[in-house]
Amino acid sequence: LDLTIYESTESFETTTACDSYTWNGLTYTTSGQYQYLMSNSNADGCDSVAYLDLTVNYTSSSSTQITACDSFSWNGASYAASGTYTYTTTNASGCDSTATLSLIINNSSTTNSTVIACNSYLWNNIEYELTGIYTYSTTNSIGCDSTAILDLTIYESTESFETTTACDSYTWNG
Repeated sequence: LDLTIYESTESFETTTACDSYTWNGLTYTTSGQYQYLMSNSNADGCDSVAYLDLTVNYTSSSSTQITACDSFSWNGASYAASGTYTYTTTNASGCDSTATLSLIINNSSTTNSTVIACNSYLWNNIEYELTGIYTYSTTNSIGCDSTAILDLTIYESTESFETTTACDSYTWNG
């Protein structure tokens, strides 16, 4: 008897992938242990089995909507215009992570007024009696800072007293 014994062959692969993994023409999207049966490369007709121990991790994404005044800092960048912004990094499992920011920027406002008054001036429920530049801070209709600036000049009224005696008539300031 001239006997030749051929043995089956086996191969083992352990891998980690993001979202999916294609192996022997098949695409896998979940973690697991898979096997693929085929004839080995020898023409002996014996089986060949390939084993795959697969870990599939997934990409992640998030979205945030923010309304801010004047500018907004996000992931190390400052934004002064409304718009949609993305930031891509790697998540804890080593896959892509994309964050999307929908940003609305509202602006602060400033108004300037120049006023000349006699003796005093009432502005925002405060009476001012001295010339100067005054500011009043509040919130505008869209929730941002609003600063009103008053450039005020106060002139003092003058008085004069005159004592006189006249006969028949007297003309005064005229």
